[in-house]
Amino acid sequence: MKLDLAQEPTLNKLFVPWMRRLTIGMFGFILFLSLSGVASFAQDTPQFPLSNPQQGQPTEPQKTVPSARSAPGLSNPQEFEAFVDKVVNEEISASHVPGAVISVVKDGKLFFTKGYGYANLDQKIPVVADKTLFRVASISKLFTATAAMQLYEQGKLDLNADVNKYLTDFKLENPYPSPVTPARLMTHTDGTTQRLIGIAAKEAANMKPLGEYLSRYMPPVVWQPGELYSYSNHSIALLGYLVEKISGASFSEYINKNIFQPLNMRRSTFLQAPPYPLTNDLAVGYQYQNGKYQAVPYLYLNIAPAAAMSTTATDMANFMIAHLLQGRYENSQILEPDTVRLMHQTHFTEHPKLPGTGYSFRERLENNIRMIGHLGSLRGYSSSLSLMPNRNIGIFIATNSYSGIHGTFLTKFLDRYFPVPNNEPIKGLSLNNPQLERFTGTYRDIEYPHHTLAKLTSPFKHITINKGNNSDLVINTPSLFFPGSVPKIQLIPVEPMLFKRAEDDAFTGFGEENGRIAFAFNPLWPKIGGYERVYWYETVWVQLGIAAFCAIVFLSACIVWPIGYIFNIIRGKASLNRQKKTFAWVIAGVVGTLNLVFLIGLPLSLWLTGWKLAYGVPTIVLALLCLPLITSILSLVLLLFTILVWKNHYWSWMKRTHYSLITLAALIFIPFLAYWNLLGFQF
Repeated sequence: MKLDLAQEPTLNKLFVPWMRRLTIGMFGFILFLSLSGVASFAQDTPQFPLSNPQQGQPTEPQKTVPSARSAPGLSNPQEFEAFVDKVVNEEISASHVPGAVISVVKDGKLFFTKGYGYANLDQKIPVVADKTLFRVASISKLFTATAAMQLYEQGKLDLNADVNKYLTDFKLENPYPSPVTPARLMTHTDGTTQRLIGIAAKEAANMKPLGEYLSRYMPPVVWQPGELYSYSNHSIALLGYLVEKISGASFSEYINKNIFQPLNMRRSTFLQAPPYPLTNDLAVGYQYQNGKYQAVPYLYLNIAPAAAMSTTATDMANFMIAHLLQGRYENSQILEPDTVRLMHQTHFTEHPKLPGTGYSFRERLENNIRMIGHLGSLRGYSSSLSLMPNRNIGIFIATNSYSGIHGTFLTKFLDRYFPVPNNEPIKGLSLNNPQLERFTGTYRDIEYPHHTLAKLTSPFKHITINKGNNSDLVINTPSLFFPGSVPKIQLIPVEPMLFKRAEDDAFTGFGEENGRIAFAFNPLWPKIGGYERVYWYETVWVQLGIAAFCAIVFLSACIVWPIGYIFNIIRGKASLNRQKKTFAWVIAGVVGTLNLVFLIGLPLSLWLTGWKLAYGVPTIVLALLCLPLITSILSLVLLLFTILVWKNHYWSWMKRTHYSLITLAALIFIPFLAYWNLLGFQF
């Protein structure tokens, strides 16, 4: 729903014919830059510092029909190497990936490992599987969860206790009756949201101690714990802090002693940067931009337990073997078999037919095979760990580019070695139009930062669900400014609250709240999680319409009222009434000018800052955030003058109407800013 600019009184004749195109075009472009700059946090782009490493757009179709036995070639390392060489070389070329590595374990042994491309393009250093370190980002979470489960085995950590039981330096504020527990931290059902600003430092010396950082920047609990899956790096960072508090050792020391050493992972570390001599073998992270590779700076992460690990493919093979062999690697037992099974089983899903999550291990259902594991996405790096417990197979893939190859590789691997026949026709459930209408609307990924200005990323996480032509639904995932660039997804109803994708066997579920369809679950396979249904006034185009209306009116205030003020000075009239009128002009001009400076300056500043918001909010943004605080107060003065000018019949009817429009825009602008967390210093 757009604001109809044609309904604006009076000013159309003066401004709209030329200003409408200019301002909407200007503002749309600037807002695009703004959202793009901030969205370098939340979108899968090369600019992104640290993300939820789940794909957020439709991917190659999955197939879930009766399983097949492993093809004979999987037992032949030479045949498998030829297959991997072909797939990996094709993908690193197509995706502009400088270097990649893969390790595969089978039946408790290293089956295959190999490096491809370069760890350092400038020095032409090749990737070596047992030597080159990669930053594996969120795969770190599996190690943090493993450490927590060790403490659980020892009776030191109660998985179902309130985390505040273990916190002494600070307490997690929770407005809901259900507690935040270690189990819910590991399943991302603790109710917290993402935080993107300030998660990293430029230098190691600037990193904050884990407890100090979390005490200041732990995201708030915004959902009832235990009810929704909402991925958050800080959930696992807090779990890592519990490991520190309970064990009495630093997190990196605990992991090194209790996991790395028993598993003979000698070339793995959570230290940032890796210590000598490991630091010499760390692959350089790259982004491919403007036709060339650019090295990216090393990010020192304040949330180490969630994302700071560096490792090699062969070290990761040892970890996969331990989890596939019920906690055992050679002569070491890092977890008891019952504990491993507890970690791997499904602990939360929105529906039995939807993939869910274990304790940090997330499910992927493809070719009728249940895989568990995790993805890792960090600026300059991408990785994937996948276990097939029922097949005793594990696959680890890493690249030194944000453009990963793991999704395509896994699909081709499964299609070759675990093929399935074509999908059977879907037996749909017949729903009439009113029943389908319940599900239609705009939905937003719930994983956006709710309480900081990084909420500006949320428009890039909108999808729309509309009625189809044949008792079905259609998911549209449009690019904000380039609609139609992403394919549509057809959903066929199979149960009252469950739909199946027509092109494969992935499912999408829905959830109710107070009798209203409020959530869509897993609409974009293979990403798991919920999308909340937004109200009409929260949709992108309504918000853009409000911003455009305010921008036009503020621009007119910058032009008309300062000119009037100058003209009045030239005329030299100084009566009391004239002074009041002059002051009214000044207030209107100041409010319009400052708000317009903010509308233009903030997007441009965010665009120029981009992913570096991971380091914190720059001074220019802090200065700009002061402007709405000033104009919000002046808007109340503006309201008083509006009453005065109508009461005393200042100026012509046209001028009074224009003045009232400025006041209206200024007052509307306040809740608009509050909605986007731009009123005050919310970061």
